[in-house]
Amino acid sequence: MGFDLANLFSVALGAILVNNFIFSQFLGICPFMGVSKKIDTAAGMGIAVTFVMGLASAICWPINQFLLVNPAIYGEGGPNLAFMQTVVFILVIAALVQFIEMFLKKSMPSLYEALGIYLPLITTNCAVLGVVLQNTQNGYDFITSVVYGITGGLGFMLAIVIFASIRERLTFSECPKAFEGFPIALMTAGLVALSFMGFSGLKVF
Repeated sequence: MGFDLANLFSVALGAILVNNFIFSQFLGICPFMGVSKKIDTAAGMGIAVTFVMGLASAICWPINQFLLVNPAIYGEGGPNLAFMQTVVFILVIAALVQFIEMFLKKSMPSLYEALGIYLPLITTNCAVLGVVLQNTQNGYDFITSVVYGITGGLGFMLAIVIFASIRERLTFSECPKAFEGFPIALMTAGLVALSFMGFSGLKVF
């Protein structure tokens, strides 16, 4: 794809609303449910995931394009290493998460403690791996891949912050005993997902 602002805007809008990784593709549910009890913690996780998704898209695209599936390097009849995509992408994501973990531990220890086990779990967050795999499957160029990665992360952050704001209110709300805790959170997530379904079929132009 060429550099087309209309196409980039369409990709961005789709990643944030129409094809939201949480509410439409159901990827990254583990941190979504685990780090959404407070808005500040949810926002911190959203920023971290956005950073990883954007940077992973920027790094994985050239690795895939020039090392894994480029026949010019290996010559005619050379090996096609496309089957290594998942392994290589996970290694890149793991390295980025380690960098973020060290940065937060040194600069923002309170946020680091609040995120807890869910911070290293970004390494196996299927939303992060999903965005880089979708970049290759959809044939996106470098700019489109980066835009999709960043806006996909922004869509993740939007979803988790909205959900966290609702969960904070639910803490002080009365509900039947059987629905207290996790059950009411699941029902709330389902209702918010239904609201995002209203964006299905949305056309930019």
